[in-house]
Amino acid sequence: MSEPYQTLPADTASTAVLADRGLRYALVDTADADAFAHWLGADERGFHAPAPTPDRAESARERVGYRRTTGVYDGAAAEPEVPVATVSSWVAQLTVPGERTMDAWAISSVTVAPTHRRRGIARALLEGELRTAVAVGAPAAILTASEATIYGRFGFAPAAPATTVSVDRRRVGWAGPPPAGSVHFRSPAAIRDEVEAIARRALLRTPGEVDRWPGLWDRMLGLTDPTSEGSRGIRAARYDDAEGHPRGFVVYAVKRSEPDHGTVVVDQLLAETDEAYRALWRFVLEHDFVDEVRAHLRSIDEPLRWMVSDPRAITTSEYGDHLWLRVLDVPTTLSARTYSAPSRLVLAVDDQLGYAHGSWVLETDASGRAFVHATDEPAGIRLGIEELGAITLGATRPSVLASAGRLDGDPDVVATADRVFAAERTPHLGIWF
Repeated sequence: MSEPYQTLPADTASTAVLADRGLRYALVDTADADAFAHWLGADERGFHAPAPTPDRAESARERVGYRRTTGVYDGAAAEPEVPVATVSSWVAQLTVPGERTMDAWAISSVTVAPTHRRRGIARALLEGELRTAVAVGAPAAILTASEATIYGRFGFAPAAPATTVSVDRRRVGWAGPPPAGSVHFRSPAAIRDEVEAIARRALLRTPGEVDRWPGLWDRMLGLTDPTSEGSRGIRAARYDDAEGHPRGFVVYAVKRSEPDHGTVVVDQLLAETDEAYRALWRFVLEHDFVDEVRAHLRSIDEPLRWMVSDPRAITTSEYGDHLWLRVLDVPTTLSARTYSAPSRLVLAVDDQLGYAHGSWVLETDASGRAFVHATDEPAGIRLGIEELGAITLGATRPSVLASAGRLDGDPDVVATADRVFAAERTPHLGIWF
């Protein structure tokens, strides 16, 4: 998909709804540095981050100015040039089961100022984004949620969880096989161009992952402010296989306060092979003067505990319903992935906003390919749009939703759906957006 979202007009329905409330819903011209800086200040304020400096605002504009950037403005406010609500969006590549990707409308920076709550602004923002997604032909919308009670009413559902993994390094020894290749330190600047190619291959392994945009790598590697103390503390290493081909990398920092030993904080560890995964984790765990290794936004099904001598030294915390998915086009979304068993299922989907409402045949063959079309046949499974989003990537089994009273169907049909929707790897997303 090209990027028509940069030039589409503001959603007319949301414009009218907010105009009736004395508010202006408008696209931000990101070529206008001042207008973007005001929008960014409102966005950062919404997430309780420090106000951006002029240099930081310009750096952010260079990184994310390509996105569709929207603000809501109150002409009666003391600072009418600063939006009272924000949102940004773009077309991302979402990995789905079968090492495939599909277009998804990524929604970010959703904020509403506390001075303007209970005015229908969030609803106007989200419904405007869904209408825009449909207009550009995106079959689904995705977001990462800081709050869990907002997005279900718009048809989003948790689709790829994440957790924080902590390792008590003092208790673990390596129990996995030695790698055939080797790990090499690389400076952040030197590894910058390498990580994009490795990541493209590595992200295809895991449903729920989203392609990384160039500005994200610059920020993660500390290249947007290379002289700051935090940036100078960033370390990077690359794993090369026995033939010398790069197969994975890790980006991390060691947080240490004298005289205590430190904590290795892993930002990104991406591997396109199991061997690269093992080698990079072994490298991380073998740092001296370190008591703990902590990695955020990791899979809830991390293989690491099977590679150390004391699995109890590994704990998880901060389990989160990280990636949320909203299906808009049922045939395109469901046919984008592969499936784990041949079958023919009839799904009746209830979508109050209408995008995915109807009955659909999902027919899968022995190769995992899917063929999806509308039908008037009796449904074997009845579910809501949230429940459809929850099972789409394989993170939640249909039988779990049936047990919770969130999905109706004959037990044998639901059991078949469990087998069909199962993913080869646990869905997971390793970033916020």
